[in-house]
Amino acid sequence: MKSMICRFLDDRRGATAIEYALIAVLLAVSLIGGATTVGNTIGRTMGDVAVQLKNSQ
Repeated sequence: MKSMICRFLDDRRGATAIEYALIAVLLAVSLIGGATTVGNTIGRTMGDVAVQLKNSQ
């Protein structure tokens, strides 16, 4: 039993794939957050422009 646990803890197969997956997830979360922020900013700006156009008539 002890040798099986030691082999399990020493096994490094798949570590690289997991690291790449974590990097991909971090990148995706960052991109989604950035896109959301930019989208909200553009939406507010366009709303302000619409209000200004409406008030100028």
